[in-house]
Amino acid sequence: MSLHVRRARSDEAELVLSLVRELAEYEKLSHEVEATEADIAAALFGENPVLFCEIAEWAGEPAGFAVWFLNYSTFAGRPGIYLEDLFVRPAQRGKGIGKALLTHLAKRCIANGWSRLQWSVLDWNTPSIDFYKSLGAVLMDEWTICKVSGPALIALAEGTR
Repeated sequence: MSLHVRRARSDEAELVLSLVRELAEYEKLSHEVEATEADIAAALFGENPVLFCEIAEWAGEPAGFAVWFLNYSTFAGRPGIYLEDLFVRPAQRGKGIGKALLTHLAKRCIANGWSRLQWSVLDWNTPSIDFYKSLGAVLMDEWTICKVSGPALIALAEGTR
């Protein structure tokens, strides 16, 4: 096995964006990708990064990624990781790459005393759901994700909604 997980480098915003686009295509959400290479570079490598990315390489080639940021549990009184994106290129699946990325992030949580590793999965993505459950993930069916964006976000900010 030739698998290596490492932090994305400052010259890899284009690679990260291409992986985001591949993920969006897989999830049938390509129409929602607005990010530019400059956006990704600023978020990952700006003066105050708000996003982090691990790249999984198989035989020296990018095979997948995990994009994450810190969240916080007021109940636990500690931060944790929110995994925004996890993606392994289809040709590289079944090699333990997704598990390696999640293991890498779990180790980061433990090393830093963080309380959790958390993410969302689309309800139709049965292969991923089964994979996550096999790793001990608990699906939190009693929680519903809420989102305000676009015109609704503007209206809420302006107090007109």
